[in-house]
Amino acid sequence: MAGGFVISSEGRQYNGKITSFVVLSCMMAAMGGVIFGYDIGISGGVTSMEPFLKKFFPGVYREMKEDTKISNYCKFNSQLLTSFTSSLYIAGLISSFFAAIVTRNYGRKPSIIIGGVTYMAGAALGGAAYNVYMLIIGRLLLGVGLGFTNQSVPLYLAEMAPSKYRGAFNIGFQICISIGQISATLINYGTVRIRGGWGWRISIAMAGVPAAFLALGALFLPETPNSLVQHSNDHEKAKKTLQKIRGTDDVQAELDDLIEASYASKAIQHPFKNLMQRKYRPQLVMAVAIPFFQQITGINVISFYAPLLFLTIGSGENASLMSAIVMGLIGSSFVFLALFLVDRVGRRPLFHIGGIQMFIAQVMVGGFIAAKLGDHGTMEKGYAFAILILICVYILGFGLSWGPLGWVVTSEIFPLEIRSAAQSIAVAVNLFMTFFIAQIFMAMLCHMKFGIFFFFAAWIVVMSLFVYFLLPETKSIPIEKMDKIWREHFFWKRVIGQSAYEEAEEDKKIEAA
Repeated sequence: MAGGFVISSEGRQYNGKITSFVVLSCMMAAMGGVIFGYDIGISGGVTSMEPFLKKFFPGVYREMKEDTKISNYCKFNSQLLTSFTSSLYIAGLISSFFAAIVTRNYGRKPSIIIGGVTYMAGAALGGAAYNVYMLIIGRLLLGVGLGFTNQSVPLYLAEMAPSKYRGAFNIGFQICISIGQISATLINYGTVRIRGGWGWRISIAMAGVPAAFLALGALFLPETPNSLVQHSNDHEKAKKTLQKIRGTDDVQAELDDLIEASYASKAIQHPFKNLMQRKYRPQLVMAVAIPFFQQITGINVISFYAPLLFLTIGSGENASLMSAIVMGLIGSSFVFLALFLVDRVGRRPLFHIGGIQMFIAQVMVGGFIAAKLGDHGTMEKGYAFAILILICVYILGFGLSWGPLGWVVTSEIFPLEIRSAAQSIAVAVNLFMTFFIAQIFMAMLCHMKFGIFFFFAAWIVVMSLFVYFLLPETKSIPIEKMDKIWREHFFWKRVIGQSAYEEAEEDKKIEAA
């Protein structure tokens, strides 16, 4: 496919090109993003369907239809309803730590397969649910599946991708999230029209389709060269795999770096404990801060509850679902733009541009709702349409920045010896924040009203400053040479102190003298 390239890595040269083999492998693995996006898209739509609410959450349905005194902001304030959405993410949080053990000890493929199979089981149980307990157990199984796939798929993509185009390959994961989200919203828009009120069963059960593709397709995926080197002394097998995915026989420089990283990895017996060492402090901070900030943007509030938000401001059931479709389609366009820009302009500029866009949109949405939506009644259609436009602007900013880059950066900055442990922490923080915000959002909306949008806008300012001062640029740096960005950063070099690399270099100078 695309032509070859050469990457300099502290005197070494990495050779290779983007091959059809690596593209197909990464496309199959990125199906893990489809199941994640499908769940995000399906949850808000299903919870806005009247037959679903009548069957599982009758109290919410009565308040929505019959209680004329309840505030617009409080109609959907039900902890049981939000438990349906958020229970998945607490299960994913816990399972991500087990996934780290599987990924480190047995490879990336087994984690992907386990995640796909478990997600299929959860989709089947949820689609067949006849009471709320069965429904939530199905959600818990879906969460276990997401915990495994979200932990392993970004690592798989980062390790398979050529260094020069690693950002673009990892954004494939976010593109698949968008595809899953749009697919779910379209399915909701169709199933809500099924007579008899059982369309929600199709919406939930259809999650098993991409999960089946992922689980079956993973059986035919190659293991990453990094994992092969880590789990076997047969370096020749790893070399052949590397030659196949890079499309060249000259892979010795990259293989040598993988072997060197593997030796460091095998010396680490307790990766979670070692992650607390001073020399890994920047990676630990990023493993916690980046997924935390990604969720505190408020994106999952929009994604989960967009149909409910539009019901709140007066749109009908069909109109609210159509609004979610429009937002999904528009948002995915900027993810594709990020795909082309991330390895050209870098990560940091995209973070800054997207952050400004998201901040302005959040402030204006809060302002419109404050001015035009009271506790009772509905909002004029013109203003409701303006809010839809502003939310689309917000989603465009997220699709350009924190959406894809939150996964790109956390998958590429960790050394091999702590990679599985650090990635599981990043996934756990992501899922915990998703759970936390999903669980409390309706209560926050009820109490803070329009102020909730200013709350998220303030966090966007904080996270933008964090990126500006503390996140170095990672564009084009080989994944096994990423430690140099911390040694050269004005702040982190003082935090980590003298690295083992620098100590070894000084020892050599002393011996030579």
